[in-house]
Amino acid sequence: MKLGRIVTSLLENDLYKFSMGQAIYHQFSDYKTTWSFKCRNKDVHFTKEMVEEIREQIKAYCELRFTEDELSYLDGIKWIKGSYIDFLRLWKPRYEDFTITDDAECGLIIETAGTWLNTSMYEIPTLAIVNEVYFRMQYDYDELLSSFKKRLDNKYANLRNGHWYCGTFSEFGLRRRLSAEAQELVVEKFSHLNDTAHCASRFIGTSNVFLAKKYGVTPVGTMAHEWIMCVGQGNHKHNPAYSNWYALDAWVKEYGVLNGTALTDTITTDCFLEDFQLTFATLFSGVRHDSGDPLVWGEKMIKHYERLGIDTKTKTLLFSDSLDFERADKICRHFSKKAKVAFGIGTYLSNDTCVSPLNIVMKTTKCNGQDVAKISDVEGKGMCKNPEYVDYLKRSIDWRMNQKKILLNRFVGYLKDNGEIAYYSCNSGKRI
Repeated sequence: MKLGRIVTSLLENDLYKFSMGQAIYHQFSDYKTTWSFKCRNKDVHFTKEMVEEIREQIKAYCELRFTEDELSYLDGIKWIKGSYIDFLRLWKPRYEDFTITDDAECGLIIETAGTWLNTSMYEIPTLAIVNEVYFRMQYDYDELLSSFKKRLDNKYANLRNGHWYCGTFSEFGLRRRLSAEAQELVVEKFSHLNDTAHCASRFIGTSNVFLAKKYGVTPVGTMAHEWIMCVGQGNHKHNPAYSNWYALDAWVKEYGVLNGTALTDTITTDCFLEDFQLTFATLFSGVRHDSGDPLVWGEKMIKHYERLGIDTKTKTLLFSDSLDFERADKICRHFSKKAKVAFGIGTYLSNDTCVSPLNIVMKTTKCNGQDVAKISDVEGKGMCKNPEYVDYLKRSIDWRMNQKKILLNRFVGYLKDNGEIAYYSCNSGKRI
């Protein structure tokens, strides 16, 4: 390696990899997945030297093991079970699961294939490695870090003096950080924000479990799109339009009322709401926004809770899509009197410099030999390699939503006190 080791601990991963990992271990340990890397920046090219450095960094990552001190920390998280800790005690990454070449337009191909238990854990460290290698080898890193610190200081000052009001927020930037050094500067600095009694904004923690442990802040994260994609679409017997129901049901089996923030936009939020009825809406503490207009989405969620008879002030709306403090301020002021509001802020905190950040992702493209896909609330976030499967998934969703319209035209219903819906025929007036 030409650079120092970038990922130094297996705790350098987002918390939701552990929450999903435990549920995978207990319920889907035989599932196999394929993941593919993609760089969305059209003007970015990885040199052969970068690719070789990435390869060596991933080899070094695959040599890591959890320490007993790290496992003890994880064991202290109330929803993590001893059986999963024992599994992690034996677990290590496998370099054999990786394929890394330079045969791509951007100069870099990375694919991982193997058990979902393994491949899920690779995504975040791989992206962190790719980012840091690129920015250290493409630019004057000291110059980038200097601009990063100036911008960070300005953000911190504007939060403390009340220029921005962001309520509760956490740092979500591990996958696209400038460097490990830069992300640590963010967490260290904002961990002091709460020392100011009059500050209207509160820093709750970070998705990076390693830094949460080091700075004594809360590790944050619940589930990612991969959970709904693989649980809902990885079983060939499932109708993928019901992916959310299968995924939420499996999550409740694992955690009950613990660790419950539901992600809404894997196969569109409208389809999600068909399954997010009284039981799930009650058990989950809130929902996370990751695509589409945040104000439109938030109002839709509030109306949904109200229709179910749930007090919206008891639920959390978590926003995590391409946020900065200015956008968070606007969203917070709009919803703060209607529901609990929280923010997960990523690249804007961990990679804001004098050059544009990378827009790189690593997504699940197959599960159990079958294509899987995400149909979010905006175009361009999916990454399925098979357009025919994407078309099939869209038709499945359309079929389900159209069936609802047909039923609504034939029947009328009202919400009973117990949360059930009573349906009556429009023709006869009799209850169905």
